[in-house]
Amino acid sequence: MKKISFLLILCIGLVNAQKLTPAELSIINQGDGSTALPIYQATDDHQHKILLAFSSEIDATDPHTAVLVKRMKESLLSTNGGVGIAAPQVGINRKVIWVQRFDKQGEPLEYFINPVIVWKSDIQNLGPEGDLSIPDFRDQFYRSKVIQLEYVDLKGQRYSEIVEGFTAVIFQHEIDHLFGILISDKKEREKNDAYKKVDAYQKSDLMRR
Repeated sequence: MKKISFLLILCIGLVNAQKLTPAELSIINQGDGSTALPIYQATDDHQHKILLAFSSEIDATDPHTAVLVKRMKESLLSTNGGVGIAAPQVGINRKVIWVQRFDKQGEPLEYFINPVIVWKSDIQNLGPEGDLSIPDFRDQFYRSKVIQLEYVDLKGQRYSEIVEGFTAVIFQHEIDHLFGILISDKKEREKNDAYKKVDAYQKSDLMRR
């Protein structure tokens, strides 16, 4: 009984946390679904604070969420070759991202609501990354070769999938944004870390949780 009560309280807390604020609604509703939202830049003090803030979950079935999702896609399409974007990059500290799926035929853009990486492979690759919010910064970063991802769609339907390769890198980059992590800061934190470059993974590695 105690467990059920705790879960009920937790669910109520999440519902309250998901309610969009008037400031968020103002940003989302400044245009329709076909209008791109401006992409925040780390060089602007106010926008930088938004980029460094933690994001909370969003109500996937709220009609305003659908507008945000559409406008974020337009923002990504307005860039010169951007492959992913997170809601903090358009001024909304909520868990919504877009990722170009290079692991699928046609390399489609797909949205993900409240995404969570529930598992990462120990095997990591080193590769270049840039950021739409830090256009003059680019460096090499280590990322897990394979991840397991859980998320919901605009209907609230839950999904789980395993992603690998460059697409997994994009997911890790965009989900970092949801925790206020920018690649410029990440590079500073990694200076004292020791990594071994590996360019392949073992199938058995996928089974470890």
